[in-house]
Amino acid sequence: MAESPAKALRRILDSPGVHLGPACFDALSAKLVERAGFDYCFTSGFSISAARLGLPDVGLISFGEMMDQGRQIIQAVSIPIIADGDNGYGNAMNVKRTIRDAIRAGYAGIFLEDQVSPKACGHTRGRKVVPRDEAVMQIKAAIDARKESGSDIVIVARTDSRQAISFEESLWRSQAFADVGADVLLIDALASREEMKAFCEIAPSVPKMANLLEGGGKTPILNPTELEDVGFKIAAYPLSLMGVSIRAMQNALTAIKGGQIPSHGSIPTFEEIKEIVGFNSYYEEEKRYATNTDQVSLQNGTFKLGKE
Repeated sequence: MAESPAKALRRILDSPGVHLGPACFDALSAKLVERAGFDYCFTSGFSISAARLGLPDVGLISFGEMMDQGRQIIQAVSIPIIADGDNGYGNAMNVKRTIRDAIRAGYAGIFLEDQVSPKACGHTRGRKVVPRDEAVMQIKAAIDARKESGSDIVIVARTDSRQAISFEESLWRSQAFADVGADVLLIDALASREEMKAFCEIAPSVPKMANLLEGGGKTPILNPTELEDVGFKIAAYPLSLMGVSIRAMQNALTAIKGGQIPSHGSIPTFEEIKEIVGFNSYYEEEKRYATNTDQVSLQNGTFKLGKE
């Protein structure tokens, strides 16, 4: 029997070292993560909102749109995917529905934050969090929904109270989340290595996640050895793929506008693109169903009907 996505993720969490996870935003970016040899990846609400809607991550993208994008991502790869569950899209009962749908979609894990609605993107201004008791009950609701579904989906409990209130508040909430059964803890926007270390010292049996916002976030970008020394188990890189995609497209558009094509080395060959998106594997599988009246061209990948 195949290993469930959640079980695969739990095996990663139980294995030695710190495990790095880029954030994807669509099926193609997820396939590239898998081809690069990563054991798992995250979805990024920031990047999905940008790619799917062309809008900022300020609560405009809907629950249904996020789940639809997630299903496409999960179907494209075999590695476990951790969902960006935002704030669960409402109260504790909404959180339970979010967890049930994430389980049905095939997610290995999901992280939930304690922001009010409409939420703000991490590391940006204007973040507000719900009261302590409501935040804890939402994580409890997530745990309950998992138990009721007979699933082992990994619950990552995130607090945004470091920016919204104080570092001390974020430590209190993280400990409370651990006490009700969260599998992984995350404090967003930790401001120093000292804060990162103090965070990793609470609830020592519960793995800690680092959210390393590239290009100017509030949290120091530590290398993998430093992350492990501080005490982190997993680390997310939320904007690398979206950021380099934006810059590459801008450069390509500048070249085309000037009457040129993107420079050699900045664009894959057509054969490489076909391999990445799956043409070659499709052609190989297609041959299994060829009949004696079919002529399959192995040279150019076209499929022709005709008599022998």
